[in-house]
Amino acid sequence: MALLQVLDASFSYGSGDIFRGISFSASPGELFCLLGPNGCGKTTLLDCILGSLKLSAGDIRLDGTSTSGMRPGQLARSVAYVPQKHDRTFPYTVHDIVKMGRAAYIGLFGAPSRSDKEAADAALETVGISHLRHRPYTQISGGESQLVMIARALAQATPVIIMDEPTAHLDFRHELIIMETVARLVRAKGITVIMATHFPNHAFYFQNNGVATAVALLHEGSFMAAGAPEDILSEQNIERLYGVRTKLLTCEGSGAQTIKQIIPLGTV
Repeated sequence: MALLQVLDASFSYGSGDIFRGISFSASPGELFCLLGPNGCGKTTLLDCILGSLKLSAGDIRLDGTSTSGMRPGQLARSVAYVPQKHDRTFPYTVHDIVKMGRAAYIGLFGAPSRSDKEAADAALETVGISHLRHRPYTQISGGESQLVMIARALAQATPVIIMDEPTAHLDFRHELIIMETVARLVRAKGITVIMATHFPNHAFYFQNNGVATAVALLHEGSFMAAGAPEDILSEQNIERLYGVRTKLLTCEGSGAQTIKQIIPLGTV
């Protein structure tokens, strides 16, 4: 059964629609990749799922319950968020930043309990950065800070995590570390991940690594296509979506694994 459902969703600022008639669902242990050019409405759609913006039409449901009537604290126990970029203004320790993921479980004037601290420790261990727990958050690399954001989302203990271009601004190695971490979390913990990305190969990466993956192409305010990566990420669809000519390659990996990759050739 689908854990997250977006049903005929539309959003507008004034008279202009940002997106309209959007429908999709995601089940536990599934990763849903949202692709589309800059300004197409990916982040706006994610903000609606997070409750930061209200739909102008349609509905969003979590485990069958509409989120429109949920209080912010209630929604925060169901959906966590990993931003594209996080401003590092104050030198909190990494452990303190991850503990902030427990805010939905702590009263207004409360303090983190022993279980909250243990949840933060476990999240740091899961993403492999326990050695950074006492480091000031302002003194770690961009790749490390993105792992901290993922750990914070894990500490929030939600069944759904929203990720908005989580590998933006990262070098080649840290991009792969983030991808490996996300794949491992979806497979091992059954978390549902909704990820906006600019890179079609991300969807193939997850599928190549045993993650149940779906992809949707957001184009001119609606889904141009949605489904399994091998059905949707065609050379024709990529050209229409991005105005880029590509070549889709298939090769054999280890064992019987088939690896698919999109190679850009040039703009149209």
